[in-house]
Formats: sequence, structure tokens, C-alpha cells
Amino acid sequence: MASRMVRTVKGDVPAESLGPMLPHEHLFVDLRGPYAPGYAEAEPERVVAVVKPYLAALEAAGGTALVDCAPVGVGRNVAVLRRLAQSTSVHIIAPTGTYREGFIPAAIADLSVEALAALWVDELTQGMEGTDSRAGFIKLAMSEHGPTEIEVRNLRAAALASRQTGAVIASHTIGGVVARREMDILEQARLDLRRFIWVHAHTEPETAVHVEAARRGAWIEFDAIGAENWHPQEALLQATLAFIEAGYADQLLLSHDAGWYDCSQPDGLPSPDGFRGYTALFEQFIPALRAHGVPEQMIYQITVANPARAFSIG
Repeated sequence: MASRMVRTVKGDVPAESLGPMLPHEHLFVDLRGPYAPGYAEAEPERVVAVVKPYLAALEAAGGTALVDCAPVGVGRNVAVLRRLAQSTSVHIIAPTGTYREGFIPAAIADLSVEALAALWVDELTQGMEGTDSRAGFIKLAMSEHGPTEIEVRNLRAAALASRQTGAVIASHTIGGVVARREMDILEQARLDLRRFIWVHAHTEPETAVHVEAARRGAWIEFDAIGAENWHPQEALLQATLAFIEAGYADQLLLSHDAGWYDCSQPDGLPSPDGFRGYTALFEQFIPALRAHGVPEQMIYQITVANPARAFSIG
């Protein structure tokens, strides 16, 4: 049987060779959207100067891979990602896909489901933007009360591209109501929900809703670790423990949603809180899980085995 591979900016890596992996982070972002002047533009060396120390800190903490979750529409810059990948031993996984309504570039706004899927398949199998760096997954986003009509198109295209390539779909989704709607659409498009990640699942307070999605096959991602201003960390810890207690540790992903170089700022630092690093999982959250009796084997499952399986292609 062929080895499962994780597709990184620098090439495919055997999944079993990876240690702890962060399934939702950011290296470079432009939240102004694709119609802003100078959208997603930056000198790669300036980005490296800001971001490299945080990647070094992640490596020192034990991290081996990072999934960058800024797709087309919120700042994907392949040249920057390639240069960052050269600067670190941390493996970087880049997305194809697009963001939610209002952030979808004009070049893909009117494409059919089939044409959009073909574009994403090409980025997953051939390379992004004329390079030989291939995307490693499909990133989408839903509006807060979505999916809207164009987001439904995106979901159907993503399902088609995933079925053709095996790539996982990770979707920014706030709350269980929207998650249910998009999972229904994906299943109607014949996607096995084991290839779907509910990003920001911690925004749904009810463990029963997380369990419902997991029973359908989905990955449940809590990705606000270290972000007390966004999501109280005690609540995040309790949600994690409740989901583990329900018996679904093998479908749980943990990350920070941290970073990032903001090209709209003169110094590249996002406002107002600056660059948030990638080590709180290792320095704070895992020790808290241990203190609550979560065994080492389960911590390994959640931080190593699960993300490697979720992002494997092949």
C-alpha cells in the first residue's frame, strides 16, 4: 500500500514522518480583500524577517508542520510561502480554495462548479500560480448566516475537487447552524465528511452539536488556543475535555489561528495586538490537558496522528 503523504510547499512528506502539526495558522494575510490597492503584495524577505523567529520558536517547542489557512481572497501569496518554507525546517502546507462572499476575486466569481473544481484540482496536483509548489488542501469560508448562493457553488466545487484528489476541505464556519447546512450540501455533492474539517467549531457552545457533526464523519477543530481575547481559554479547555469524554478524540484538531504578517501595516504586524505566536498549545494547553488526566497516548493522537491523517493525500 502506498504511503500516505502530506503535500507541503516544498513537496510531499510521508505523514508518518511528522510530529506535532498545527492544522490552522496564518503566516501572511490581507483581510482588506482582493479589491484593495496593493492587495497581498509584500517583499518576501521582509516577511521572513518578521515571521522566521516565530517559526523557530514553534520548532523549538516541538512543532514539525504548520497549515497556512489564508486562501485566495484574504492574501494567499505563493512567493512568500515558498520563501518562508526555505527559511525553516517546519513543513508548510498551503491552500487552494477561496474565502467567503465579499472576498472572492472577480476572476473566479462567475466560474461554473466544474470549472472552479478543475482550477483547484490543478493547484492540488500541478502547482499554484505557475510554480511547482502544490496546494495541500482546500480552504473555504462561510458567511455568518450562510452558505450564500456563491458559497454553495464553492462547496460543490470543493466536493468535486476533493473527490478527484483526496484533499481535505477545511471551512471557516461560525456556529452549528451553518455547519449543519454546509455538511448537508457537501453530502448531497457526494463528499465523504471524513474529508471535511469544521474550522472554528469552538464557536458552537454545545458539545452535542460537535458530537453530531463527528458522528457524520467530520473533523472538529478548536483553533483559538492562546487567544483569550477571542475565546476564554477555560471554556475552550472544557469544550475539549467534553468532546474527548464523549469518545471522539480521534476526530479532534487543535490549533491557534495565530500569526500573521499583515501587508497592510508598515511593520507587517497585525493591529491591535501584534503577531501572536504558535507555541501556546505546547506551553499552556497540553499541560492543562495533562493536569485534567488526558493520557499521553491521547495527546499524541490529537496533536500528531489526527492532523497527519486529516491532511493526508493518497
